[in-house]
Amino acid sequence: MNASTANRLTPYLFLAPAGVILLGALIYPIGYVIYASFLDWNPSQRIGEAAFVGLKNYKKLLGDGAFRESLWVTLKFAAVVVSAEMVLGVGLALLLDRKMRGMSILRTLFILPMMIAPIVVGLMWRYMYHPTIGIFNRTLVSLGFEPVPWLSDANWAFAAVVIADIWQWTPFIFILSLAALQSLPRSALEAARIDGATGWQTILYIKLPLMLPVLIVTMLLRLIDAFKVLEVILVMTNGGPGLATEILSLRINRTASEFRALGEAAAMSNILLMVLMSLTLAMFLYTKAMEARARAMRSQNDEEA
Repeated sequence: MNASTANRLTPYLFLAPAGVILLGALIYPIGYVIYASFLDWNPSQRIGEAAFVGLKNYKKLLGDGAFRESLWVTLKFAAVVVSAEMVLGVGLALLLDRKMRGMSILRTLFILPMMIAPIVVGLMWRYMYHPTIGIFNRTLVSLGFEPVPWLSDANWAFAAVVIADIWQWTPFIFILSLAALQSLPRSALEAARIDGATGWQTILYIKLPLMLPVLIVTMLLRLIDAFKVLEVILVMTNGGPGLATEILSLRINRTASEFRALGEAAAMSNILLMVLMSLTLAMFLYTKAMEARARAMRSQNDEEA
C-alpha cells in the first residue's frame, strides 16, 4: 500500500469503530422491530418461534378504531403543546433578553421544571388536579365556582395533560431561543436602531428571521419528543377517561404489556417512526429551501453592489 492510498483510507479507519457502534446500536434494533411487525409474536415465544403473517398486523391496525383514535390524540396533543410552547418559550426569551438585576436567578428558575423527572411531574399534577383536595378545585370553590372534573372528563383531561406538558417543556424552548437571541449579530440590531426601527419592528423583521434556523430545529426536536411522551400521561390519566388522553406511545405500551401482542406493538412503533421521519424530512426540506433562498438573496445583493 502506497502513501497516497494510506492517506485516503486513514479517515475511514478512524471512523470505522463509530460506524460499527452505530450499526449495532441503531440500525440493528430498528431492523429488529421492522421484522417483528410481520410476525404473530407474543411474550411466551422467542422471536424465531413466531409465525410470519406478512402485513396482517398493519391491516388490523388500519381497521382498529382504538388505534386510529390514539393516533389522532397524539397528533392533536403534539400540535397543541408544541405550538403553545413555541409561542411562550420565544416570548419569554424576547422578554428576558436584557440586562436586569437578578436576571440570572430568574432564568434559572424558568428551567427548573425541565429538570424534574417525568414520573414526579405526573404525580405532582395529578394531586393538584385532585377533585377534592387538589389546589385548583380548592381555589375555585373558595372563589365561589364549581369544581372542575379535571381528570374524569374527556375534554378537561386532555387540557390537563396539555397544561402539564407546557409547564414542563416550555423552558426547553426558552433556553434555545435565548441562546439564539444572544448569538445574533449586534451589527444588524444596531443598524435597525439607527434606522429608527421600533421594538416590535426589530423583533418581527430582524430578530425572528435571524432566529428562524434555530427555531425550526428546536420545534422539530420538541415535536419528536411530544410524539414519544409517556410517563406523565401514564401517571396522570393512564390514557383515560376512555381514550381521551391515550397517545400512541401509551397504546404501544398497553398492546405489548396488557394485550401481549408484540407484533402489533412493533407495527404501531413503525407507523410512529414513519410519522416522525416524515416530519423530519419536511423540516429538512424546508430548511434547505430557506438556505437556498438566503444564498440567492446574498448573490443578488452582491450583484447589485
